[in-house]
Amino acid sequence: MHAEGIERVSSDDGTELSTAWLIRAGKSGEREDFNLEHGLASMGWGHIPDLRELSGRDELKRMMQSAAPNAREKSISTWANQLWTLFDRVRVGDLVVLPRKATSQIAFGIVTQEYRYNNDPEPDWRHVVQVDWRRTDVPRTAVRQDLLYSLGSSLTICTITRNDGKWRLHQLLKTGADPGARATPASIRDTDTDVVDIDSDTTDSAESAIDLERIGKDRIQSHIAENLAGHELSRLVAEILRAEGFTVDTAPPGPDGGIDVFAGRGPLGLDSPRLIVQVKSSPAPVDVKVVRELNGVLSSQDADQGLLVAWGGVNQPARREMRSQFFRVRVWDADDLLEAVFRNYDQLDKELQAELPLKRMWTLVED
Repeated sequence: MHAEGIERVSSDDGTELSTAWLIRAGKSGEREDFNLEHGLASMGWGHIPDLRELSGRDELKRMMQSAAPNAREKSISTWANQLWTLFDRVRVGDLVVLPRKATSQIAFGIVTQEYRYNNDPEPDWRHVVQVDWRRTDVPRTAVRQDLLYSLGSSLTICTITRNDGKWRLHQLLKTGADPGARATPASIRDTDTDVVDIDSDTTDSAESAIDLERIGKDRIQSHIAENLAGHELSRLVAEILRAEGFTVDTAPPGPDGGIDVFAGRGPLGLDSPRLIVQVKSSPAPVDVKVVRELNGVLSSQDADQGLLVAWGGVNQPARREMRSQFFRVRVWDADDLLEAVFRNYDQLDKELQAELPLKRMWTLVED
């Protein structure tokens, strides 16, 4: 299917919306901070010259084949199509979505300048488009599961259209919340697909290269949000700390004075490190005020360290504040909490395991 058949999506006032691009910042998010700080969306392949100097996509494929002679032909075609898409199809005014690896949040921006070759010594950000990053801390928990599935593509760049994805991403840019698909025939077509690029020999789509680990985490997070919200999330955190060797006391439901869990080492919980834990189950990012309040409680309770469990993560000012408190305060966002669940799952209370039934599985790592 050609992209022209699925990208004509209108806003509520009838104006046509710009294309919504998912553009990642490296397999491990290694380009995230640089891109956000410098207003860029970038791709690798630093040894490839300015794409404007090439005769076309076929020449790009030949150069990639020379650089990776043992790669499969399909992989070369996919890589070339993705880099060429950044050059040939991303336009001023388009929406760019960046699922962040380091913070479990999603950044949204608008393209302000089309492809250019950045003459930078660092090869990871030579092929770039300029982006005005307008939101950088939308939590994944603010996005509904069907749209997260599309954002779970492992492709570096692709369009998002399925389940009214383009309109919903534009709404997320405006409001920070996912309203879900509109109940119109155009938004529920089974033929919608997430196209990366089309030529005569490939029809790669976002759904053909799914990041299974990310999809699995998103589904577990959705289950926790629905079944272990509020005080129940504090109970989960307490059980994790107990499994990690702490003696734990959990505050009862209701006003807690800024402390949801007390935790300390030793049989009575009196030994160091002595922790106080504040748990925020809201999908919205926590602001700097909460971090400062936690620091104040640390001093008044004679605790060694503080743990802020922020289901929706923290915003940028709060993150800067926490850097100045590196040896006193830590934050767990939804992803960090999941990692703690995974490493302690076998030691969790059986009743809690029944409320959060998980099973390990193996899957093939695709190229």
